[in-house]
This record gives sequence, C-alpha cells and structure tokens, in this order.
Amino acid sequence: MNKNQVKGRVKKIEGTIKEVAGKAFGNEHLEERGKIEKTVGAIQAGLGDLKEDLNR
Repeated sequence: MNKNQVKGRVKKIEGTIKEVAGKAFGNEHLEERGKIEKTVGAIQAGLGDLKEDLNR
C-alpha cells in the first residue's frame, strides 16, 4: 500500500464525516465541502491503486 492509497482513503473518510455533519446541522457549505473532499479522496486513492498495479 502506498502513500496515495492511504491519504486518499483518509481524505475520503474525512469528507464523508463532513458531509454527514453538514446534513445533520443543516450547514450546506460544510456538506458541499465534504462531498468535494470525498471525491478528491476517491480519486487520490484510485491513483494510488493504479500506481500499485503498475508496480506489480
């Protein structure tokens, strides 16, 4: 597992937490930031997965 995989998955989890918190408190800005962060994390983790596959 490489750094991009780990960082991407952590960022995705953080984004999910922000999204849920934004929904719970009615904060649309926080909810949108969470969605964006979750997407960025998924992309970063995907790039890490691709890099790992290419190294094999």
